[in-house]
Amino acid sequence: MLETLLALLGATVVTVPIARRLGVGSIVGYLIAGLAIGPNGLRLVTGVPEIQNVSELGVIMLLFLIGLEIRPHRLWILRRTILGLGFGQMVPSAAILAILAHLCGIGWSQSCLLGLGLALSSTAIVLPMLNERGLLSTAAGRDSFAVLLFQDMAFVPLVALLPLFVPGHITNHLLTGSLATGLAVHLPWLAVGRGVLAVAVILIGGIFLVEKIFGLIGGARIPEVFTAMTLLIVVGTTSLAHWAGLSPSLGAFMAGALLSDSEYRHAIQADIEPFEGLLLGFFFISVGMSVDFPLLLHAPGTVVAGVAALLVVKFLVALAVDYVKRRNFAGALRFAAALPEGSEFSFVLFGAAVAQGVMARHLSDLATLVIALSMLFTPILFTGLDYLATSFLTPGKKLSLPLETDDQSKVIICGFGRVGQIIGRVLSVQRVRFTALDQDASHIAFVRRFGARAYFGDPTRLSVLRAAGAETAKVLVIALDKAEATVKLAEMARRRFPHLTIVARARNRRHAQLLMDVGAHHVVRETLLSSLKLGEMALEAVGVPHDDAERTITAFQASDERLLAETRSFAGDESRIMTTLQQNISELQDLFEADQKTR
Repeated sequence: MLETLLALLGATVVTVPIARRLGVGSIVGYLIAGLAIGPNGLRLVTGVPEIQNVSELGVIMLLFLIGLEIRPHRLWILRRTILGLGFGQMVPSAAILAILAHLCGIGWSQSCLLGLGLALSSTAIVLPMLNERGLLSTAAGRDSFAVLLFQDMAFVPLVALLPLFVPGHITNHLLTGSLATGLAVHLPWLAVGRGVLAVAVILIGGIFLVEKIFGLIGGARIPEVFTAMTLLIVVGTTSLAHWAGLSPSLGAFMAGALLSDSEYRHAIQADIEPFEGLLLGFFFISVGMSVDFPLLLHAPGTVVAGVAALLVVKFLVALAVDYVKRRNFAGALRFAAALPEGSEFSFVLFGAAVAQGVMARHLSDLATLVIALSMLFTPILFTGLDYLATSFLTPGKKLSLPLETDDQSKVIICGFGRVGQIIGRVLSVQRVRFTALDQDASHIAFVRRFGARAYFGDPTRLSVLRAAGAETAKVLVIALDKAEATVKLAEMARRRFPHLTIVARARNRRHAQLLMDVGAHHVVRETLLSSLKLGEMALEAVGVPHDDAERTITAFQASDERLLAETRSFAGDESRIMTTLQQNISELQDLFEADQKTR
C-alpha cells in the first residue's frame, strides 16, 4: 500500500507541473501519470480497480461542491437550459453514434446502448478543465454545466432500463406494438421505488435535519468532528443514492444544493476541497491506467476510428446546438470542445450491461478504451480550440455570463458580534454587499433571520477565507474578539490576498501596533472613539465651551495616533513609553496654553 501511494504521489508531482507549464492543464498530467505507472507502463501500480473505487469519491465530492455553489432557486431558473441543451446535445449524439455502430455490423440493441453511453460526457474532466481556465462562470461554462447535470440525471433511467436492451427486445415490441406493455412489465418498479424513497430522504434530511446537526457540531467547536460530519453527509448521501440505483454524484449534488443556503456553507466547502482535489487527481490517474494497450495494438484502426467518430460527432452536434441557442460562435466553440469525450459513468453503464448479458464483453472493452483515449485527447483539443476562440474569434473580449446571478460581495466581515453587526448595518444602508464569517453558530443563525449574509466558519483558516470570496473581494474587515486571532488573520490576508484593504479592530495600543506591524491598512482601537466622545462630553459638563472641547479632542486624537506610530519600535520598553507619554502630555499642554494666549 505504501509503495502504491508513493508511486501515485511521485507521478503526480512530476507530470502535473510539466503539463501545466506546457499549457495543456493538470488533467492531461494526471492521465499521463496513469499511463506511465499503470499495468501497461512501468507497472508500479497494478491494483487499478481498488484505486478506481477510492478515487471515485473525488468525482462525488466535486459534484457536492458544485451543489454548494448552485442555489435551488437558481437551478429552477436554469431548467430550460438544462432540458433544452441536454436533450439537444444528448439525443442527436446518441442517435448518430448508434447508427454508425449499426453500420459497423453491431445489432440494434447494442448499438442503441452504445450510442446512449457514448453520448454522456465526463463531469470530472469538464468542470475542473473549465474552472482551471476561469471559464466556469462564462456562457460556455454555464451551458456545459447544464448539459452535464442533465446527463447525470439521465444516467439513472438508463441503468434502470437496461433489461429493455436485450437483443431483439426493442425490435419485437416495436413490431408487435406493445412497447408500452414491455416497459410496464420489464421496468424494475422496486428499483424505481427505492430511487423515489432515496430522493425523499435526501430532501427531507437536507431541509430539516442537517443544519440542526451542524448547529450542534458547530457549537461544540471541534474542527475534526465538524470535518467528520461533513464527510459523513457526502458519503451518506452517496451511499443512499447508490443503494437506490441512482447516480452517486447526483445524490452528492442534491445534498450540496440543499446546503448551499446554509450558514455553514463556507466551512463545509473549506473542509471538502482538500479531499476533492487529491481524490479527483487519483481518479484521472486511474483512467490513464485503464487504457488497454494490447487491445489498441491488436485493432489500432478500429480504436482510432472509434475515437475519431466519438470526438467529431459530439463536437459537431454540440457546436450546432449551442450556436443556435446563443448565436455566438466563440462560446459555442468552447462549449463543443469541452464535451466530446466519454464519461466516467459510461464505464459503469457498460459494466452493468455486461453483467446483465445485454452487451458482449469484447464490445464493452472496446468502448471503454475509446472513452479512455477520448478523455486523454479532449483537454489537449480544448486547449487549442480555446486559444483559437480567445485569440482570433473574440480578441480582447471576455465572455462573462455569471453562473450565479448575484454580484460578488465586495466586503468580508470577520467576526459578526457587536462591532461586526454595526459595520454590516452601515454597509447595508449604502447597499454594499458583504459576507460575514463568525464561529458562533447560534449567533449566525439569529442574524440570518433578518436577511444578513452571515456564515459559520473560522476566518483564520485560509480555505474558509478563500471560500468566502477573498480572491474577488475588495475589503477585509477584522472584528474578532481575540487579539491573537486578529493578528494571525491580518498577517495571512496581507500575504495571501495583497489586493485586499484590511480594516482591523484593535483591543488596545499594543494590539494596534502588532496589527500595524503585519500590514493592516487601517487600525481602530475599540475604546478610543467612545472614550474621546465621553471626554468631550465631560469637558462640556464642567463648563469648557463646545468649540474648545472639540478642538481639544481633535488635537489629542491626532497626537495619540502619532504617538502610537512612534512607540512601535520600542513597544516593550515601559520606561521609554512612559517618558514619551509624559513628553506628549507636556507638549499638548504647551500647545493649548499658547492657543489661549493668542485669543
